[in-house]
Amino acid sequence: MRFVFYTHSVVSDWNHGNAHFQRGIMRELIARGHHAFALEPADGWSRSNLLAEKGPFAVERFRRDFPELIPVTYDASFDHEAWLADADAVIVHEWTDPSLVARIGRAKLNRGNFTLLFHDTHHRAVSATQSISALNLEYYDGVLVFGETLRESYLRAGWGKRAFTWHEAADDRLFRPQPDIDPSSDLVWVGNWGDDERSAEIREFLVGPARELGLSGTVHGVRYPAEARAALAEAGLRHEGWIANADVPKAFAQHRLTMHIPRRPYREHLLGIPTIRMFEALASGIPLISAPWSDVEGLFRPGKDFLFARNGAEMRQHLRDVLHDTGLARALAASGLETILARHTCRHRVDELFDILAACGNRHAVEGTPAKEAAA
Repeated sequence: MRFVFYTHSVVSDWNHGNAHFQRGIMRELIARGHHAFALEPADGWSRSNLLAEKGPFAVERFRRDFPELIPVTYDASFDHEAWLADADAVIVHEWTDPSLVARIGRAKLNRGNFTLLFHDTHHRAVSATQSISALNLEYYDGVLVFGETLRESYLRAGWGKRAFTWHEAADDRLFRPQPDIDPSSDLVWVGNWGDDERSAEIREFLVGPARELGLSGTVHGVRYPAEARAALAEAGLRHEGWIANADVPKAFAQHRLTMHIPRRPYREHLLGIPTIRMFEALASGIPLISAPWSDVEGLFRPGKDFLFARNGAEMRQHLRDVLHDTGLARALAASGLETILARHTCRHRVDELFDILAACGNRHAVEGTPAKEAAA
């Protein structure tokens, strides 16, 4: 099959975690013999910031890390209809410009030979409802959302014909244990500052416990204000800025544990949705301690796959326990990895995607079978 993905960026993961999952899905499709293309705006916010900070090297780095992926940039003169003409499935991410969202829908109406899906992996449906309600999804066959509570929001609002829960997952071709690397530091956290959506939580669950326990550690992420960087330094944590996602498995392996700190809109309004970093960390076989969120969909086995900390005091205790009990650390790492490999890899999500395409009437949606075989 021929897949076209409209992305904010597949080249850049600068403050753009959605790229991780899209890359993993496309890599899995390509590994199964399908064709997958990523279209992204030439002046996209994430790509522009990455180039400004790291220069052209960052694009070359992407090509080296993901040689099978084919990014195509577009501008105002780009012929989208020509790219859609031979597509079997088109997946449009919710950061796509609204006018282009509508234009792709009209292309579906005029030709109609591809399955058209809208993909939402953010919280704007509950935090910026007008932005989503203004989108023209009339000609889309369905909506993919990364949690059941978000699916219910779409259904209640009548956005799109139907909605499917399609959680993010780990690309386990990239994220896997690296037993040849011995940890040299206590704690690593990979996460952006997040527009003050979790600034208080970062202080409570990361900065305070690390300072009080005297931990060594590293923080990767962008858009940290000066006062936040100063607080990390005062706590004994190194802030190392942006890290290419391909380097994160090694960063996990160099530390003894990590943590998950969800953004407030997810914790309060989109129950059951963790960040993709949680899937990736567990796939890497590192013990994980999480700040509060509600696993209402039973994605994991809390207390076995990872530990929950309800507040900073519990985080301190859990950190102390995991760092001083090697048996506990190994058990958490093994259980978390087991759950990922059983349920939450990009292979699982591609299987689900073919089921969704079949439910939408796509005649080529035979699991794992290239289009030429499906048509035979």
